[in-house]
Amino acid sequence: MTRALYRTTFLLLSFVIYLASVGVSEANAATPSVITIYLDGKKIVTDVPPYIVPKVNVTMVPISVIGQNLKASVSWTPKTKTATIKKSGTTIELKAGQKYATVNGEKVALNYSVQLVNGRTMVPLRFVSDQLKVVVTWYQSAQTIKLQSPEGLADDTLKGAWVSTVYNLDWPSKASYGDSARQQQEYGQMLDELQAMGINAVFVQVRSAADSLYPSQYAPWSKYLTGTQGLAPDYDPLAFMIQETHRRGMAFHAWFNPFRANTGETVETLASSHVAVQHPEWIVKTGKAESPKMYINPGIPEARQHIIDAIMETVKGYEIDGVHLDDYFYPSDGVFPDDETFASYNAGGITTKEEWRRDNINAFVRDLDQAIHKTKPGVQFGISPFGVWRNQAQDPTGSNTTAGVTAYDSMSADVRTWIRQGWVDYVVPQIYWSLSFKAAKYDTLVDWWANEVRGTDVKLYIGHAPYKLGTTEAGWNAAQEIIDQLVYNRQYFEVKGDIFFSAKELRKNPLGLVPLLQSFYKVTRS
Repeated sequence: MTRALYRTTFLLLSFVIYLASVGVSEANAATPSVITIYLDGKKIVTDVPPYIVPKVNVTMVPISVIGQNLKASVSWTPKTKTATIKKSGTTIELKAGQKYATVNGEKVALNYSVQLVNGRTMVPLRFVSDQLKVVVTWYQSAQTIKLQSPEGLADDTLKGAWVSTVYNLDWPSKASYGDSARQQQEYGQMLDELQAMGINAVFVQVRSAADSLYPSQYAPWSKYLTGTQGLAPDYDPLAFMIQETHRRGMAFHAWFNPFRANTGETVETLASSHVAVQHPEWIVKTGKAESPKMYINPGIPEARQHIIDAIMETVKGYEIDGVHLDDYFYPSDGVFPDDETFASYNAGGITTKEEWRRDNINAFVRDLDQAIHKTKPGVQFGISPFGVWRNQAQDPTGSNTTAGVTAYDSMSADVRTWIRQGWVDYVVPQIYWSLSFKAAKYDTLVDWWANEVRGTDVKLYIGHAPYKLGTTEAGWNAAQEIIDQLVYNRQYFEVKGDIFFSAKELRKNPLGLVPLLQSFYKVTRS
């Protein structure tokens, strides 16, 4: 059984368990009282609200939901109190008070059958969906059900946006420091604007520099919430964001900068719980002495595990859809003084420091993958590396590019190994160049990455750069450049979606991009 199939099965089997769950870390976010349903990304409007039957934890919906939205033939026979549902060769019959249903004439056990409530025929959503091969995901904190029909799964394109919290780039604003109501309003407005463009997933930076946007045992509160690192807000931002995102039928991926330890601060100005204060022996400083860049040393196994433990807090405690890493592994510039670490932590006797560094990152990716999927197989794990793996000048199997920086050589990111070993569920190369940029052409790189994932279970999403629209770099003088890139992607089965950097740039509508996106994604405007 492939990993993707296993995880889909896990989601389906876990549905009832999630319904029964009441104690999650999202308790700090108020649970909505009304159940919301999305089918293939579109909100279902019902004249009678869905409800959960206590004790058996079964969600009941009007039979019209099945008929109108899943395009099934439905009927109710008052004399026998029987609901009949037909679609694509499947016939389901549910009789009131009966502990089984018949599916194509065969008896199938049933936790709860059809009910007549105030003249409305209510049927068990989970059971009917299973029989019609509709994938069901339940988000407890948001009281939201996501349905994916066979047709929807066939076109399950991810349309994402990165949401940067570092430097308050995308969210929250500096003006909202310490003001939870304003931060929540800003986040909701941002989601509404993104969804109106066709975006169905957000990748929110919850760890920018060994800090956190959630209560953590391993990192201090981010200064981008209150203006002061370590100062707690009066709510759980991560719990709130997950609930608001899921309430709109969108996916939430928690984005982590794994090894970056500061963004200009000195050790003296960091919170006492920061890793640079707690474990100075794990920190490598690069750059200017008066304002050094600090990194958690990837060569120290305990330091790598510390980061994994911090990430796993969100996997265990929150209903995230995915764990997402960017390309902050080893820095791509400057001197990284780790000779002593190389000598002390090289049990395998790796000959060169370059190979040893890649091995450190490989171990981190492998161990994080195992930890995530042992705990929650349904959570996706992906990484967004620099857009060029290697140039052909360095490796004949690399891309026909002349990039000055590469993932493999400059950042010790051996993405090819991650893909071939199945350590990631998806990759998102940051292909931030146009179709006419000679040193690293967009189409050349999509060709290369599509070939790299071909024949594997690893999904390929493409990272796009709307922030470059209107700049002087070749190819960015019209918003059509982004659309042309999206059109180009369609020729590849391997390309499963796109992510844009970043939310702020999309909201600016650079060079009129938003209406073009709405047209491309066939957004129905209300």
